[in-house]
Amino acid sequence: MMEEEELEFVEELEAVLQLTPDVQLAIEQVFPSQDPLDRADFNAVEYINTLFPTEQVSIVSFTSVVSGLSYKRLDDNIRTVVRGQTNVGQDGRQALEEAQKAIQQLFGKIKDIKDKAEKSEQMVKEITRDIKQLDHAKRHLTTSITTLNHLHMLAGGVDSLEAMTRRRQYGEVANLLQGVMNVLEHFHKYMGIPQIRQLSERVKAAQTELGQQILADFEEAFPSQGTKRPGGPSNVLRDACLVANILDPRIKQEIIKKFIKQHLSEYLVLFQENQDVAWLDKIDRRYAWIKRQLVDYEEKYGRMFPREWYMTERIAVEFCHVTRTELAKIMRTRAKEIEVKLLLFAIQRTTNFEGFLAKRFSGCTLTDGTLKKLECPPPSTNPFLEDEPAPEMEELTMEKGDLDQPKKPKAPDNPFHGIVSKCFEPHLYVYIESQDKNLGELIDRFVADFKAQGPPKPNTEEGGAVLPSCADLFVYYKKCMVQCSQLSTGEPMIALTTIFQKYLREYAWKILSGNLPKTTSSSGGLTISSLLKEKEGSEVAKFTLEELCLICGILSTAEYCLATTQQLEEKLKEKVDVSLIERINLTGEMDTFSTVISSSIQLLVQDLDAACDPALTAMSKMQWQNVEHVGDQSPYVTSVILHIKQNVPIIRDNLASTRKYFTQFCIKFANSFIPKFITHLFKCKPISMVGAEQLLLDTHSLKMVLLDLPSIGSQVVRKAPASYTKIVVKGMTRAEMILKVVMAPHEPLVVFVDNYIKLLTDCNTETFQKILDMKGLKRSEQSSMLELLRQRLPTPPSGPEGSSSLSLLAPTPEQESSRIRKLEKLIKKRL
Repeated sequence: MMEEEELEFVEELEAVLQLTPDVQLAIEQVFPSQDPLDRADFNAVEYINTLFPTEQVSIVSFTSVVSGLSYKRLDDNIRTVVRGQTNVGQDGRQALEEAQKAIQQLFGKIKDIKDKAEKSEQMVKEITRDIKQLDHAKRHLTTSITTLNHLHMLAGGVDSLEAMTRRRQYGEVANLLQGVMNVLEHFHKYMGIPQIRQLSERVKAAQTELGQQILADFEEAFPSQGTKRPGGPSNVLRDACLVANILDPRIKQEIIKKFIKQHLSEYLVLFQENQDVAWLDKIDRRYAWIKRQLVDYEEKYGRMFPREWYMTERIAVEFCHVTRTELAKIMRTRAKEIEVKLLLFAIQRTTNFEGFLAKRFSGCTLTDGTLKKLECPPPSTNPFLEDEPAPEMEELTMEKGDLDQPKKPKAPDNPFHGIVSKCFEPHLYVYIESQDKNLGELIDRFVADFKAQGPPKPNTEEGGAVLPSCADLFVYYKKCMVQCSQLSTGEPMIALTTIFQKYLREYAWKILSGNLPKTTSSSGGLTISSLLKEKEGSEVAKFTLEELCLICGILSTAEYCLATTQQLEEKLKEKVDVSLIERINLTGEMDTFSTVISSSIQLLVQDLDAACDPALTAMSKMQWQNVEHVGDQSPYVTSVILHIKQNVPIIRDNLASTRKYFTQFCIKFANSFIPKFITHLFKCKPISMVGAEQLLLDTHSLKMVLLDLPSIGSQVVRKAPASYTKIVVKGMTRAEMILKVVMAPHEPLVVFVDNYIKLLTDCNTETFQKILDMKGLKRSEQSSMLELLRQRLPTPPSGPEGSSSLSLLAPTPEQESSRIRKLEKLIKKRL
């Protein structure tokens, strides 16, 4: 039985123990053996079959084989191990019994400890019970003694307070009253006791009596009617103020109110509405009076009131409120007598006084909800003995571009600003009307000066000087804006902005647009029909050098006005109240100056365009079928180039300070001249082969001149803008393609039509028929060619791509104005 178990164990071990080939190889190298039993692929069945091949051999050789196997020691070891395991269960049971006994002993010991601890705790409670009782008794006894002491102090204090009150001993009352009130706070929870409630009522009665008595003392010392009591304030009143600090705040407020009213009673009499000194022309006397009164107060009563009452500032603030009310009343009554100089004088003196108050006081006593209450510093000595004059209202001058200067740091906020001057705001319409009148006179003077002096002399060295009148206008604007902002930042600023808008438009119309040169004295302006009007064999009237410089000067002035108006709008928004910012809008005026710029550029374009018209007319009237040989450029090309060289350098030099508008001039001229040149090109019919070659040469010459137009006649050669070059190349290339189609033989028809479709991307039957007319083909020949073209033309695309290049080269005035406006906005953003 044991052998079968051992065999099964070996088989299980062999099944589990499987070594990798690498490990097996390493074992063989370390322990080399020839024994089949040590081989990795040992097979027990094969090995036994080898030892006992037959039954006869097995019987004979069994004994010898078994004796050769050394299993005896292994069997002994296995038996020892198996027998040793038979005692494990018995040993485990014995160990478990011993552990259970130890746990029982431990549990008994813990129970003994717990019982002893409970006995100790009970013993401690019995020991400390008497101590706790003694501690409670001590605490209650202490509280009782303290309460009795407080009660004794309260009772004695109330008696003393009543006695001192009757004797007006305010100095002692001030200290005693505060102590009594502090002691009384300890008895709030005992108010149910009749005696305590009685003492509390006596304290309140004493406070009421003190308040009435102090008010009576001040009424006696400073009666509301009659004259002041001679002599300075007594120590009694000074101590009474200390008591008033402890009493109900209404007592303090009543004292302050009555004193200030009595102190300003003389002012109301001296500056009554029917008095001569009450009017605005003598407003200085009001402020001089209050300064004298404040000095007098500091000398006589400065020590009577506590410092934290800030009586000096309160008197000044009440004076301001009274003055504002009185001035508003008298100005309503005599509104017709208010003129701008008188109003500005009164405002200036008033704002100076408000600045004076801001230097002397912190503004912590102001009760106006619109003014921020500040923390009061400790009051100093008399601040009114030295009176520093406040600065005059700001007078400013402005040079060109001065509105764009860096912002100056703002002065500290004046808490007294507007405390009196607010009353002038309803009457600022007088100031606004005055500025309206002054600006109207200023514009009229600009017009008169321009007529008297004539247009400015040509001065290309300065690059087209801005008219001096525009700088004068904006200097006056800035002065008005700063002055009005000192008077008010509310509705008057909006009214002034409306005046600004009115005269910006008038300046644009009367000074700028109104002085643009005209072709005839009767025409209302420069028109294409007047420019194209000509007589046979005569030159079209052109602008003189002075007129060209004037147009450029007006353009530069409009550009300066446009930029400065935008800065003016920003400054107005900084000055006006936040709630009114949305009402500041000068976009319409900026659009007006943009229109002047567009009109000026259009005048320059039309003048140069009209000067080139006779040459183009001469080109269309030449007998191109009779040209026998190709020579130099034709006379009409020379004429066009001559006009360009005469006008463009003058315009460029006068627009040197506004380079972007010179670029616009070049683009507009190209957009106008090239379509017109192509139109006259179609009028050249019939054309011979040689004539077409000459025209192609002329077209190329014009193309090169146009590409060089921005820098023509200039010592400094600049590369033309890409937008301009694109327009010239596209337009003149189309003219060259038209001539190349004309030069091509018209037979075979299919080749000619395909060549036309290939060369002209905007091909259509109308253009094709014009080309056939230029070739001199008869109508009978044209019909078959037109029919063939219709068959071979692709389907025309819809939208902008299907439109002709003529429309692309010549945008409508609305499109051009919109494009210029967008360009100006982009430039403003970048600047």
